[in-house]
Amino acid sequence: MIKLIASDVDGTLIKDSTPDLYPEMVDTIRELNRKGILFCAASGRQYASLRNVFREVADDIAYIAENGAHIRYRNKDISVTPMKREYIEQIMDMLRSYYGECETVISTPAGSLIESKNKDFLDLLTYGYHNTFRLVPDVLKEKDEIIKIAVYRKNSIRSLGEDVFIPRWKDKVKACMAGEEWVDFMDAGVDKGNGLKILEDYLGIEKRETMAFGDNNNDIGMMLAAGCSYAVDTAVSEVQKAADHICPGWKQKGVCQVIRKEVLLDGV
Repeated sequence: MIKLIASDVDGTLIKDSTPDLYPEMVDTIRELNRKGILFCAASGRQYASLRNVFREVADDIAYIAENGAHIRYRNKDISVTPMKREYIEQIMDMLRSYYGECETVISTPAGSLIESKNKDFLDLLTYGYHNTFRLVPDVLKEKDEIIKIAVYRKNSIRSLGEDVFIPRWKDKVKACMAGEEWVDFMDAGVDKGNGLKILEDYLGIEKRETMAFGDNNNDIGMMLAAGCSYAVDTAVSEVQKAADHICPGWKQKGVCQVIRKEVLLDGV
């Protein structure tokens, strides 16, 4: 019996960088809750952004935010994993050389630190992701605990991420694609799969009682940590290979379809 369902958000459950969850999924989460099955939003997004997406059921779900660097349930931090200061400084030194082409978001448990003055990017964070953030001249002079660094390039960052950023850092931190436009850097121990294991242990739920959905490289660990996993049909090939099954993508509301048919057993 499934007791925990974890789903990626952008590109899996809803369109990338959008703020709203569709009504059928809200109703599905409520029905899961009535049956004692916990839904978990697992995303590279910050916690505040995820709460906004799931605002109608925000207190009824768990959160694997920042790719697993920040895990919350019932308004309580279950796990927070900071990055090493030396790596933060070195990564920022690298990324600042790409300013003008790329933008950065530096995550803390309480929100993000932003150096950018690019209005379009700030609008994306404000109205697309509904992020909580603070504009600062130099993130390295702030005293906040940093748990993730994300770099963004409009339309696609994949070639730069896969050819430059990830190879340069893969042996020191967790560096991964987090959608077509984002590359994320976290502590080496941070991964959505490890986050799911932490939540499973905290709740006393076994792997075989867990289901997961995803579409991008940062979801592979979660595919492997769940007893039953689905990649949406728009997922990158590595995720499709790691998953047990393939389901329709966000346009067809595939996550909702699978949950209703396979977990709630309503035949949809």
